[in-house]
Amino acid sequence: MGRQEPPVVAIETTIDDMNPQVYDWVMERLFKAGALEVTLQPVQAKKNRPAIILRCLAPQKKRDAICDIILKETTTFGVRYYPVERKILERRMEKQTTRWGVVRMKVGIDKKGNVVKRVPEYDDVKRLAKKTGRSFYEITNTSTIMATKRRSK
Repeated sequence: MGRQEPPVVAIETTIDDMNPQVYDWVMERLFKAGALEVTLQPVQAKKNRPAIILRCLAPQKKRDAICDIILKETTTFGVRYYPVERKILERRMEKQTTRWGVVRMKVGIDKKGNVVKRVPEYDDVKRLAKKTGRSFYEITNTSTIMATKRRSK
């Protein structure tokens, strides 16, 4: 299922002494620099301190830029990195019109061309939920069901 991606690198560090407000800034900078994913994981670190593991996935060619941002913008003194291989689905976007408005759908396709999943775009669902007062859940489910039924005909 899916296509074999070129290897990427995982870059991570454990931070136990930084103001949590800084993480939003750091994440923005990392995505702008080319990070494919940025995650924060709470952990217990040395001396039983609460800490955060900041982890990024990035193309190998972006490794140094990502490391430099982490070292410059956080309190850490070092990062770890290692190669990672991924298998991902091909993606395309489709539009699904609902009674509340249009929802873009991410469509995941395997290497045989089969649709594996359709997932509503978060920002579209959020926008419609705010605009209409309908629940996020209702808009998500309705758009997914409509897109699936429409495509299976």
